[in-house]
Amino acid sequence: MRDIKRLGPAALYRHDHPPIRNVNDLTASEMTMGQRVADRVASVVGGWPFIIIQSCILFLWITANIYLAYHYKDSAFDPYPFILLNLVLSFQAAYTGPIVMMSQNRQNEKDRFAAQSDYETNLKAEEEIRVVMDHLAHQDELLAHQDELLAHQDEILTQQNAILVKQDQILLDVIARLDRPLPCLIRSSSEPLPPSASTT
Repeated sequence: MRDIKRLGPAALYRHDHPPIRNVNDLTASEMTMGQRVADRVASVVGGWPFIIIQSCILFLWITANIYLAYHYKDSAFDPYPFILLNLVLSFQAAYTGPIVMMSQNRQNEKDRFAAQSDYETNLKAEEEIRVVMDHLAHQDELLAHQDELLAHQDEILTQQNAILVKQDQILLDVIARLDRPLPCLIRSSSEPLPPSASTT
C-alpha cells in the first residue's frame, strides 16, 4: 500500500464511470419506422431540389391552364383562380408540416441527449485532468526531494574528496620521508662493530 501511495494519485485513480456513448449510433438504433419516414420526408422537403421541382410543376400547371382557358375555353382542367392547385398545396402543407415537426422533435431529443452526453464527458475529463494535475504535483514533490538528496550526497562526496586529498597528501609525505636516508641506520664500513655484536 505504501508503494502504491508513492506512485501518486494516478495509480490510485479508477475509471468507474460508464464508457462514452456514441449518440448517433444510439439514436439510429432506437428509431422507429415512422421516425425514419419523417426524417426522410424532412430531408427531401427541406432541400433545393424539391423547391425547384415544385416551382417547375406549379409553373407548368398555371401556364397550361392559362393556355387552355385562353385558346380552348372549357378545356382547362383547373382554370383561374386554380382552386384544384390550392387544394393540392393545402393537402401538401397539411401533411408535410406535421411530418417535418415530428422530425424536428426527434432532432431536438437527439440534441438533448447529445448535450447530456457532452456534459458527462466534460465531467469525466475534468476529473481526469484534476487527477493528472495532482499527479504532476506529486511528481514535483518527489523530484524536489530527490534534488535535496542529490545535494546532500554531493556535499558528502565533496567532504570525502577533501578527506581523500588530505590522506593522499599524508601518504605522499610519508613516502617522501621513507625515501630519505635515515642517519641512525647508515654506518660507514670502516666503523667497528660494538663488542656485543663482534662476540656474537
